[in-house]
Amino acid sequence: MTKSSERSTLATTVYEKLRSGILQNAYRPQEKLRIEAIATEYGVGNNAVREALSRLAAERLVDRHERRGYTAPAMDLAAWQELGRTRCLVESLALRQSMLNRSDEWEEAIVVSYHRLARVGRSDDFRQRQPEWNVEHRNFHRALIANCGSRWLIEFCDQLADQAERYIFVSNIYNDGGRNGNIEHEELMKAALEGPIEAAEQALTEHYSRTLRTIEGLLRAETLK
Repeated sequence: MTKSSERSTLATTVYEKLRSGILQNAYRPQEKLRIEAIATEYGVGNNAVREALSRLAAERLVDRHERRGYTAPAMDLAAWQELGRTRCLVESLALRQSMLNRSDEWEEAIVVSYHRLARVGRSDDFRQRQPEWNVEHRNFHRALIANCGSRWLIEFCDQLADQAERYIFVSNIYNDGGRNGNIEHEELMKAALEGPIEAAEQALTEHYSRTLRTIEGLLRAETLK
């Protein structure tokens, strides 16, 4: 392996670890991400960390400050509201196109992903299994839009989901059990499989809007800051 490829591999490893940490709020909002400290923690050089942080900044998962380095992104009420509205618009479009292109394979993938998500959601040790739930939750929502026929649209939905995951991860810690996620996801699954398209779009929008309102309340109470 050449020095160039080795450096690239190290940067990718650091990128993946930092990305996971940011999505799971291992860093406080607006916490300074010190290159030297991260390099020491992961046993790599500073350049690998810089490359990883630069890549994350391009994905808007860290904030870059001119001559002041990098920080973990803030959790902001206005930004969350904008994100929530955008997800409703974009994923509704992707869901509509998937339903227009429906296939047996698409429908089967939705059913399988729902049952995997529901199994984790019903577990008595949900708090310990939250990382697993995050993966299955992402897989379920990705399955709904997977047949939209646009790689660009799916990638944009993934980027929006990354941004939302930070908020959702923390909000689950404060979840008082007032919502039944399995029921909501089952209703969304049935709407997508049985139609009409407008009902499925409405079910998706209502699902995201409940999350939007829940996290709005936490942000107004400064719970997530």
